[in-house]
Amino acid sequence: MLHLPFPVQDANAGSGDKGFGDLPEWDLTDLYPSEDAPELRADLDWLEKECSAFAEAYEDKLADLDAAGLYECVQRNEKINNIAGRIMSFAGLRYYQHTTDAGRAKFMSDCQEKITLFTTPLVFFTLELNRLDDDALDQHFASHSELARYKPVFDRIRAMKPYQLSDKLEKFLHDLGVVGDAWEKLFDETIAGLTFFLDGDEYGIEGTLNFLTDQDRDKREAAANELARVFGENIRTFARVHNTQAKEKEVIDRWRGMPTPQTGRHLSNDVEPEVVEALRNAVVSAYPRLSHRYYELKRKWLGLDRMQVWDRNAPLPMETQKTVGWDEARKIVTDAYAGFDPRMADLAEPFFTDGWIDAGVKPGKAPGAFAHPTVTNVHPYVMLNYLGKPRDVMTLAHELGHGVHQRLAAPQGEMLSSTPLTLAETASVFGEMLTFRKLLETAKDQKERKVLLAGKVEDMINTVVRQIAFYDFECKLHEARRGGELTPDDINAIWMSIQAESLGPAFDYMDGYETFWAYIPHFVHSPFYVYAYAFGDGLVNALYANYEENPEGFQEKYFDMLKAGGSKHHKELLAPFGLDASDPKFWDKGLSMIEGFIDELEAMED
Repeated sequence: MLHLPFPVQDANAGSGDKGFGDLPEWDLTDLYPSEDAPELRADLDWLEKECSAFAEAYEDKLADLDAAGLYECVQRNEKINNIAGRIMSFAGLRYYQHTTDAGRAKFMSDCQEKITLFTTPLVFFTLELNRLDDDALDQHFASHSELARYKPVFDRIRAMKPYQLSDKLEKFLHDLGVVGDAWEKLFDETIAGLTFFLDGDEYGIEGTLNFLTDQDRDKREAAANELARVFGENIRTFARVHNTQAKEKEVIDRWRGMPTPQTGRHLSNDVEPEVVEALRNAVVSAYPRLSHRYYELKRKWLGLDRMQVWDRNAPLPMETQKTVGWDEARKIVTDAYAGFDPRMADLAEPFFTDGWIDAGVKPGKAPGAFAHPTVTNVHPYVMLNYLGKPRDVMTLAHELGHGVHQRLAAPQGEMLSSTPLTLAETASVFGEMLTFRKLLETAKDQKERKVLLAGKVEDMINTVVRQIAFYDFECKLHEARRGGELTPDDINAIWMSIQAESLGPAFDYMDGYETFWAYIPHFVHSPFYVYAYAFGDGLVNALYANYEENPEGFQEKYFDMLKAGGSKHHKELLAPFGLDASDPKFWDKGLSMIEGFIDELEAMED
């Protein structure tokens, strides 16, 4: 029952140019002053002793506890979660700042191994909880209101009951976790260490991906070919990581009796498989009305007979090469947040002033962007790779949305603050929407409005269409892996089988594009995570439509939803807004907003 906080890199982290001001770096001293700090050593010592004492006090005894005793047990477990999470947050954030630094990598590995060793005696906790009698547990909840607050946590734990293994096997899998983590580290270090050459200069992955949004088509083509070259040279390593992790998952799922590779993700997300299936089907059926239609428009704007993959994120011809300085980006986002509710801007302010953001692109730094919640008695940290383009402003708005959400949910405590991934994207995507709407309101002419609308549609396609295509890729990959080892060509073929369907007939596909699955971190760090983006976007579109239709009292309901963290199911959280994600029509409502923006863009052509 150990819930270590872990950042998952966001999918659409931006790109851009130099010359955007002084960028902030993390100050991690709110966690620990240094890796050899006495406070850190004291916490490691405490954790080792407390895990042992916890097991001695409660193993084989949970069924004998009264409500007050079980509540005290939960409180002690939560404190263990907090200290372990604090240690791993510090180690992990230092590592993500410089993944190719051997000392930082060793420090994180050593911390992970120690915490895994210390917490192995705790494996009994969830196993015994799942053996408790339902009626007895209900009586405990009825008689103890503070314990009853944790019922959603118990419910999520007990949802795993049908898939639980023996105590000995569960402890074995717990200990083996550090081996699986090693494959994730191999992926991170390989990605961060890749070197690309363009026009005689050397770049990392972020700087090279940046060229795919350059105004100059020749530069975009050169970058795409260089990405393909380097991915191709390293494809055996990436294929080995995917093969190993997919096989490990298949073995564990088979032993647990999970019916599909996706089952574990749905359970951890506290979402029903049929809801995800309804979302997936709604998006796939909308491909022709969304991505296919938009990219055909973009093909005409670019004056091309055929689009190439390096044109997918190209700027529009009428778009000026704009660099957004850091101070301007900060003002845009905080003004948009304050326009919705001043409390949003207040919650975001310390990220800028107190060392809670690491924004610059640096050698060895992990690619992408994330907001890491750390632990509930510290604060979140946001990582960006800020390169000054308007899309980077949206990434800042997105990650600050996560940060605000995490701050609001923190009073729930370690076990209840963590929001299931399907709802974890709500505040981030809502923050993007607020920022976009603010920019749209202040557009000075039709040309600027068109650029803003097109940019938003592209972001939504990347968040909805592209992520559902990623989800389909993962489903096919894990299914194919059950039949045996996959060669790089096998994985390449699976990737290409979903690309044309999602992007549409406007595109041709360069040689080498078949390897572009290799750099997506979600496939390695968090299998089947990606549908959470589409879930979040559809949810926010429906929420924003609700805000426009019924603005009275919306802010309070919205804040209440964020403050709830993981203490309520999505049905409960959406009920005050009159929304229900289990209704298939719900997703059509969200997708219709994207269609509306494309309609407006098409009307501008007349």
